[in-house]
Amino acid sequence: MKIVTTDTISGYQVSATLGVVNGSVVRSKHLGRDIMAGLKTLIGGEIKGYTEMLTEARQIAIERMIAQAEQLDADAVVNVRFTTSAIMNGMSEMLAYGTAVKLTPA
Repeated sequence: MKIVTTDTISGYQVSATLGVVNGSVVRSKHLGRDIMAGLKTLIGGEIKGYTEMLTEARQIAIERMIAQAEQLDADAVVNVRFTTSAIMNGMSEMLAYGTAVKLTPA
């Protein structure tokens, strides 16, 4: 399965558009990480616990998006985008979405 942020894939032509696919996950860190993140805001710098949380969430969202595309028998997902939103303190949603397509060699 090809996953790209562009609307075309070099060497291929989109032969059918199958529809929008997406994957979403809501993740949170445990209380200990939340306390450490709060302390980190006082001195600045990267909050690695949240970076890890969002990296894991992005991977899960991508996997769920691919699963939807596979159900449609897609060859690729084009125009992939990501968005995040804070659900509450220490909890974020990660959404990956794009257009599932069938490809033919150019």
